[in-house]
Amino acid sequence: MTSADLHTLTGAYALDALPEEQERAFHAHLNHCRSCTTEVREFRETAARLALAAAEIPPRSLHTGVMAALPAVRQLPPRVTGGRTVLPMSRRHIRRWQQRLPHLAAAACLAACGILGTWALHTQHAADEQRARAARAEQHAATLAAVLADPNSVTRTATLSGGGTATVVASSRQGEAAVFYSGLPVLPDGRVYQLWYGKNGTMRPAGLLTPQRATGSALLTGSPQGADAVGITTEPHGGSTSPTTTPLALLSL
Repeated sequence: MTSADLHTLTGAYALDALPEEQERAFHAHLNHCRSCTTEVREFRETAARLALAAAEIPPRSLHTGVMAALPAVRQLPPRVTGGRTVLPMSRRHIRRWQQRLPHLAAAACLAACGILGTWALHTQHAADEQRARAARAEQHAATLAAVLADPNSVTRTATLSGGGTATVVASSRQGEAAVFYSGLPVLPDGRVYQLWYGKNGTMRPAGLLTPQRATGSALLTGSPQGADAVGITTEPHGGSTSPTTTPLALLSL
């Protein structure tokens, strides 16, 4: 292992998370690397503070209860696994684990902080999306109301050849047009209803209706200025740049 590799092990060494061989190598490295020694000390101080922040003081009754129960607890015999006897840990191992417990607790705290941070970001993102959807819905409703309130708006209603009805309201003052539809047959998967502005027989895309919704309303994309009709066709999912089917309805403006 190179000296450059050893410089990256300060965090793992501070939390006693290195394999024994790497731990010995890094311990020797600390004897002549002041920067790593400083990093290890800072990591351990931070881990200790995190561990104390998450620590709880056990009630006095817990110690009394444990000590009172000890005489009645039978000591377990050595456990045999696969023909081998598993002996209890020595005091040296126990002390070593006791020394590691604060660092392990700190590592658990760091992991918990990461999980909580991710959850908080996800929750904030979901809340932002919800507010954005609510704002779009309010804007949609306000625009529809303005189009309907225009006394000079043009209103046309037609029955679609495939079933259902559609009403188009166009407001030159607002520069908007809206369609209100009901009873539209549900299209097969991969097909959508598409809106068009027509001018002298040439059609330009004006948006899609919400898939799998038989009744609703939609604002057409773009201004009706210069258009002489609004058409509705069925198109492949995602819409088309020009109609691929005969219009189900063509409403003159």
